[in-house]
Amino acid sequence: RYFRMLLTGYFEGIDSERGICWRCNDSLSLREFLGLAPGESVPDHSSLCRIRQRLPLEVHHEMFVFVLRLLKKASLLKGKHLGIDASTMEANAAMKSIVRRDSGESYQEMLERLAEASGIKTPTRAELIAFDRKRKGKKTSNKDWQSTTDEDARIAKLKDGRAHMAYKPEHVVDLESGAIVSAVIHPADQGDTTTILPTLDDAQAKLDAVKDKEDEPGIDAPFDLGADKGYHSREVLKDLPASCRSRISEPKHKGQLRWRGDIEARDAVYGNRARLTSCKAKALMRARGERVERGFAHCLDRGGMRRTFLRGMENVEKRY
Repeated sequence: RYFRMLLTGYFEGIDSERGICWRCNDSLSLREFLGLAPGESVPDHSSLCRIRQRLPLEVHHEMFVFVLRLLKKASLLKGKHLGIDASTMEANAAMKSIVRRDSGESYQEMLERLAEASGIKTPTRAELIAFDRKRKGKKTSNKDWQSTTDEDARIAKLKDGRAHMAYKPEHVVDLESGAIVSAVIHPADQGDTTTILPTLDDAQAKLDAVKDKEDEPGIDAPFDLGADKGYHSREVLKDLPASCRSRISEPKHKGQLRWRGDIEARDAVYGNRARLTSCKAKALMRARGERVERGFAHCLDRGGMRRTFLRGMENVEKRY
C-alpha cells in the first residue's frame, strides 16, 4: 500500500506525502486501488513517513527490480542499448541557511563583517544586497559552505539557471523501450565523469537480477552505451567494462592530443571516436536524446520531483 501511494503521487504529479494522502482520500477509485474497504480510512501522511524511515533503501531497490521483472516479462527490457544522463533537483534547504565549514559563520554574518570592513556602518538589508552584488571574488564553494538543515545537499546551478541547494539524479535508460533501468541520486557537486561508473554498476546489477535463466545473457554480454560529451574522459573510457561498447560524444580539443605513454587511454579514446562515426551510433544518440530526457520529464516535471520536500540522501533516493 505504501508503494502504491507513492505510485499515485507520481501519476498525479503530487510532490508531498501530505498531498498524496489527501488525493487518495478524495478518490473512490484510488481507495479501491489501495485495497481499502468502504469504511476504512486512508493512511495518514505520518504513516508514510514512518514506513519510509523503517524500510531500508534495499527494500526500495527490490521494488524497483520487481517492476523491471514485469517489463522483462512483457519483453520491454533488453539491456542491449543503454543511454545515461543526469539532471538536477531542488533540495529542501535554503541558501540562507548555509554556514562556513571552518568557522560556522553564516552568509549574513559574513556580509555584515565585510560591509563594516569596507566602511558601511550598520548596513541595512538593501545595502547588504547591493554590496553582495557588486563585491569581487564572490564564490560559494561546497568546500567552504554547507547547509545547516540538509548536510547531503550541495550548491549547484539548476536547469533554470538558479543557484540552489540541490541533488543530482542520474538515469540509465533502455533505449529500445524507454524503460529506466537505474535511477540513482548523487551529490550535486559531483561531475558526470565521477558518477557514471557507480550508476552503471547499479544498472548492471539490476539487469543481472532480472534474468530468468542462468544461461541468459546478463551483465557480461556486450551492450552499447550512449552518453553526451560531459561523460567523456580518458579515465572513464579506460575503466568502462570490457563488455561495454561506448559511444560517448567527444568534445573538441585544442591542439594535438598527447598520451605520454598511456597506450590504454589512447586505444580507448580512438576506439570510441571510431564507433561514433557509424550509422548505429547516430541512431543511438538520437534515441538517447529523446528517451533519456523523456524519463526526466516524467519523473521530475510531470511526476512532481523537481523539488523534494525530504532531507538526506537516503530519504530522497527512497522517494525517487
